Amino acid sequence: QLLEAEASLSLAQTRHTLQLQQAKAQMNNMVPKKQFEQLQTSLREEQCKAQQLQENLHWQAEQTRRQMVRTQDEHEHLLQAAVEQAEGLEHNLRSAEAVLVERVAQLKDAQAQLSRNKLLIEDLREENRGFAAALQAAEQKQKSTEEKNQLLEEQALALKQLIGKITPASLS
Repeated sequence: QLLEAEASLSLAQTRHTLQLQQAKAQMNNMVPKKQFEQLQTSLREEQCKAQQLQENLHWQAEQTRRQMVRTQDEHEHLLQAAVEQAEGLEHNLRSAEAVLVERVAQLKDAQAQLSRNKLLIEDLREENRGFAAALQAAEQKQKSTEEKNQLLEEQALALKQLIGKITPASLS
């Protein structure tokens, strides 16, 4: 029995030594409590920071999304304004083209009228030259007639004087 008890004791000691070695090995793999608490505190702080960063990131993403929506709305508004302005300019251009076409037609009519007027003026000048020549001839004829009248008046006066001299002598 003693041998059995010794064998049992020896077996128990071996088991105990084995358990002790396993416990030591686990203890070697384990972190001290203070360090564990520091690591746990550090982990909580990092988790809080990560949570804050995630919230900030989410907030920034939302702000960016809102800004993009505002920017897109502004761009759409500017694009619409540019389209309307382009349409207005196109309408103005068409109106200006129509006015220009009308003015070109008016200028062509005015140019044709001017050409006709030039021809009429040239005809009038030619007619004036004829009238001036006729007037000059008439003036010369009038001058000649006036000279003949003057001569006739002088002759009539001389004749009167002669008759005045002859008549008293013939009456006596």
